[in-house]
Amino acid sequence: MTPQPVRSSDEVLRRVQGEFMEMPGLCLTRAQARRLWGLDEASCDALLGALVDAKFLFRTRTGSFMRVETAMPVRANFRLQKTIFAA
Repeated sequence: MTPQPVRSSDEVLRRVQGEFMEMPGLCLTRAQARRLWGLDEASCDALLGALVDAKFLFRTRTGSFMRVETAMPVRANFRLQKTIFAA
């Protein structure tokens, strides 16, 4: 498999927010999010943490992540730790 071009944190953030906006009720674990978006553990944790801090996502009692129903897209304010390839 040939790696895709490197994506910026803004592109990844827009993709993640878009997925949650397009699929109401989407609920993902950290592992599922990493696989879905092709992120390493540190980058995924930073992304999910930033979205929780911005009140776009919330963490369920089981540790999964869901969109806050009144959420609006936010700007990236985190740094991805490693190179990210398209999933």
